[in-house]
Amino acid sequence: MEGNFGKRKSITRVIPFIFLIILSILFLSPIFIVLLNSFKGKFYISETPFKLPNSETFVGIDNYVSGLEKTKFIQSAGWSLFITLGSVITILLFTSMTAWFITRVKNRFNSMLYYIFTLSMIVPFQMVMFTMTKVANLLHLDNPVGIILIYLGFGTGLSVFMFSGFVKSIPLELEEASMIDGCGPLRTFFLVVMPVLKPITVTVAILNTMWIWNDYLLPYLLIGMDYKTIPIAIQYLKGGYGSIDMGAMMAMLVLAVIPIVIFYVTCQKYIIEGVVAGAVKG
Repeated sequence: MEGNFGKRKSITRVIPFIFLIILSILFLSPIFIVLLNSFKGKFYISETPFKLPNSETFVGIDNYVSGLEKTKFIQSAGWSLFITLGSVITILLFTSMTAWFITRVKNRFNSMLYYIFTLSMIVPFQMVMFTMTKVANLLHLDNPVGIILIYLGFGTGLSVFMFSGFVKSIPLELEEASMIDGCGPLRTFFLVVMPVLKPITVTVAILNTMWIWNDYLLPYLLIGMDYKTIPIAIQYLKGGYGSIDMGAMMAMLVLAVIPIVIFYVTCQKYIIEGVVAGAVKG
């Protein structure tokens, strides 16, 4: 009986493991296909997209060289990095302070403010993008610095929601002890609360970094070709009459994905920690 029970238990463990492996392959296969095609001649990608490069189709790093020249990828990567870093740092700073304040100072105004932030997550971007673009132009926010403020507005809802759930799990005694020692609100937040917020801070940073780095529509509407980010630069590999340099596009997609994949793999352990910890009392 014990042997049969052990076999059943091992089977119940193996089946989910196999299922997750299959699921991982399905999710990773598009990236693998893009990587393969980045080393093929552009005329062969449409004909044999799923085949490995051979002596006839293999072009080495020609697609990468061509893509770098056509898109000015280094310059676009610089603008993407500036906007992403600026936006993420701004979102983390202001939303963490906001979440701490509305969680600790309980009154009707803060409760209403929390629900407004939460409800803002359900408003589709397409519903406000035209009025947002008009207002941004009037306020001269259609530049790399101004777009950081726009990202702060769109990223506030989810970030405040996640930070608020985590703050509720922090013992209030920690903050009371620091205030007894003479710390004001700002010193209490930065010296006591902020270090405890590290898991959820990294989680929020990862989510916002992946969103902003890969975003195409908002930079296209606000800053367009003046300050091309990577998604905009790759999009402009399209030529006239719908022609596309597929080889260069595949190569630039690989280069665009590499930084965000490295960042995610490096910090992924904090995602589960932050979400689980934030759900304790959230």
